[in-house]
Amino acid sequence: MKAILVHEFGGPEVLRLEEIPTPKPAAGQVLVRVHAVGVNPYDTYMRNGTYAVKPPLPYTPGSDGAGTVEAVGTGISKVKPGDRVYMAKTVTGAYAEYAIALESQVHRLPEKASFSQGAGVWVPYGTAYHALYHSAQAHASETVLIHGASGGVGLAGVQISRALGLTVLGTASSQKGLDLATREGAHLVFDHSKPGYLDEIMKASGGRGVDIVLEMLANVNLANDLKLLATNGRVIVIGNRGEITINPRELMGRRASIRAFTLWALTAAEEADVHAGLIAGLENGTFRPVVGKELPLAEAARAHKEILEPGAAGKIVLIP
Repeated sequence: MKAILVHEFGGPEVLRLEEIPTPKPAAGQVLVRVHAVGVNPYDTYMRNGTYAVKPPLPYTPGSDGAGTVEAVGTGISKVKPGDRVYMAKTVTGAYAEYAIALESQVHRLPEKASFSQGAGVWVPYGTAYHALYHSAQAHASETVLIHGASGGVGLAGVQISRALGLTVLGTASSQKGLDLATREGAHLVFDHSKPGYLDEIMKASGGRGVDIVLEMLANVNLANDLKLLATNGRVIVIGNRGEITINPRELMGRRASIRAFTLWALTAAEEADVHAGLIAGLENGTFRPVVGKELPLAEAARAHKEILEPGAAGKIVLIP
């Protein structure tokens, strides 16, 4: 089978398409024929060798994918060959024609969702779901500001927030991104590349501020996020690429908080809760992953470059 291998940490050029043996599932494992692979920002950090998780070399990237069950090892009762599934983490890596996953890492993909949409479920929707339900403990009457609302996690956050009954404010840096966030449910959108957008957000809230901020780039926005919070507001840090200086007094006067997590640290109970919610949302059409671009698996390096560029508009997906 064809798979992307990383033999050394470095830039996108270290992603190499190679021919390797197709793995066979052991006890408790599932072999998935991969139809689509989700590309996530963390994939690029791991490839660089700067991520908290540093896999042994060589390795095949990717935790997110969707396809059909090709074969199962002994002791598998959750799925059978031919089943449509999405993967949430893998054993052998998703950037490949076939991937091995544990039984607990494969989940039913409802018919309403395409394979490319299924490849955009775990990290984007799992992150947004956990951020809103578990971390922020969001309530229907609240207002949420989603920075980067046109990216994978941002769009998931918009859809989930609307389903919860929140008032949704979103930011993006292009008209295409702003239009996309609006189409997917944001009540108001703001161009965060223009001066004065923070004042516009505060004005839109009636001067009260927002209850929740979903923050994708904390090293750029966190200090300003604190000034936008209402009383008892909370910032949920989802993404960060460096250090930043903040003024804790902005939190003190508002009785506010900064909360953060990594998806890899979810408990088993939280993860079960997340997948139950995601599958239900995919079934009833509330959650609709937006695929912005499909690229051949051989163009993984291009995908790794483009996912870090501003102006996101949906999910980048690789097709084996």
